[in-house]
Amino acid sequence: MTRVLRTELRRSAAPWAGLLVLAGSLAVLFLIDGVWWRGTAGWTAQWTSMAMWTRYLLGFWWPLVVGLGALHGLRDARSRMTELLATTPRTPWQRAAVPVAAAALALVVGFGLLVLVGAVRVAAGASEYPTLGWVPLSLVAALALAAGAVFGMGVARALPSVLTPPALTVLALLAVSLLRQNGDRALPAGLAPNRLSLLSPTVVEPREMLLTLSGPVHLGQTLWLLGLLTTGFALLAATTGRARLLALVPVLAGAALALAVLPAEARDTYVVDRAAATPVCDGPVCVTRANGARLPELARRGQEALEVLRGTLGEKAPGAITEDTRLRGLGEDRLLTDGAVLVDFDERVFTDATGPALTRALVGQGLAPNCHGHNDREGGGEEGVAVQSVLASWALGDARLVPLEQPGTDEYARRLWAQAETARAKLAALGPQEQRTLVAEVRASALSCDRGAQLPLLTGEVQR
Repeated sequence: MTRVLRTELRRSAAPWAGLLVLAGSLAVLFLIDGVWWRGTAGWTAQWTSMAMWTRYLLGFWWPLVVGLGALHGLRDARSRMTELLATTPRTPWQRAAVPVAAAALALVVGFGLLVLVGAVRVAAGASEYPTLGWVPLSLVAALALAAGAVFGMGVARALPSVLTPPALTVLALLAVSLLRQNGDRALPAGLAPNRLSLLSPTVVEPREMLLTLSGPVHLGQTLWLLGLLTTGFALLAATTGRARLLALVPVLAGAALALAVLPAEARDTYVVDRAAATPVCDGPVCVTRANGARLPELARRGQEALEVLRGTLGEKAPGAITEDTRLRGLGEDRLLTDGAVLVDFDERVFTDATGPALTRALVGQGLAPNCHGHNDREGGGEEGVAVQSVLASWALGDARLVPLEQPGTDEYARRLWAQAETARAKLAALGPQEQRTLVAEVRASALSCDRGAQLPLLTGEVQR
C-alpha cells in the first residue's frame, strides 16, 4: 500500500494541489504588504490570529482545490481505463482509497507547512501568550481542503465531462462568495443566515485578536466536512446509479447535523477568548494576557503619564490605564470613561510607541480621549491626534508642538496641523488658570465624543 501511495504521489496531480495551497498562501502573505502584517491581529502577532489568517486564505484556495480534485477524478475517464480497471481483483473501494489518500495527504502536508511557517514566526516574535485554541481552527481548515478535493474527485467520476472541473470551481467560488461573512460590524454577519454561512470553510478577515470561533462552530463544520468527504469517496467508488444516489446520504446527513449544531446568531459564532482577555496588572496599569509582553514598558511609562495628568487635571485626573477590550464595529465610537486612560494597541499612536513617545501618547489620550478609530483598518481620527498632540505638548512643557505621529503631506493634513500650531500658540498665550479651564472643557467635549469640536475650541473658532 505504501509503495502504491508513493507511486500515486509521484505520478498524479495531487502534490500540485498541496503546492498551490502552500506556495500561493506564502506568496500572498509575503509579497503583498496587506493588513495581515499590521496590528495585534496580524498573522504572526498571536497564535489564534495566525490560524485565522491561514484559514481566511481558504476563500481563495478552496474552490481551486475542488476544481483540481475534479480534474484528478477524470483521470480514468480520460485514459479510457475504466472498464479495464473494473476487471482487476481489487474492489472499487480499494481503488478509490489510493487517489483519495494521495490528495488528502498532499493538501494536509501543504497546509501544515503553511501553519508551521506561521507558528515559527509567532514563536520567534513578542507573543508570550501560549494557547492551543488555534489548533481546532487549523485542523478544520485541513479537513476542509481534503474534503473539497475528494468531493471534486467523486463528482467528476460520476459526471465524467471536461466541463465538470471548471463548473465545480465556479460553483464553489460562488458558494464561498455568497456565504462569506462581512466584518464591518463588531461581530461578523453575512447576507445568508448565520448557520448557512458557516458551511463555508473560510472565516472573516481577522481584525480583533481576542475573537475566536466557538466550540459549536468547530463541531458543526467538522460534521459537515466529514459528510462532504464521505460522499466524495462514495461517489468515487460507486459503479451503479443506485450507489451514486446512496452516496449523497452522508453529505445530506452531515449538512442536517451541522445546521442543527451551528449557532444561529453571529454573537455565538465569534466569541471572546476569555483566557486571552484576562487582565494582567502592574499597579494601576492593566493589559490583556495576550499582550502581557507589553506590560513592563507600559507600566513604567504609564506611571509617568498618570503623574503628569494628576498635575494637570487635579482631582479629575484618571487613576488607571487599561487596555481597551470592548468589541466595536468599524467606524463605531469607542465607549470612553473619565476614570481610566484606554489604550488600544492597534491605534497608530500606540502601535510602535516606546519610551518618552509612549508617555506622550498616554498623556494625550488622557487629556483628549479619541473615541474614533485611527488605525490601518479605519479612516479618520487625524483631528483627534492633532488635539492630543497640542495638549500633550502643553502638559509636558514643550516649547513647540510635538506631533504624536508623522503629519501627512496632503492638503487636508497641512491645514489640520497648521490649525494645531495655531491652537498651541493660543493655549500658551492664556494665563495658567485659563489654560487649565480650557483643557478641562476640551477633555469634556472629547469624552462626549463630540466629533470635530475640540480643535475649534482650542483655536477659538467656537465660543466657549
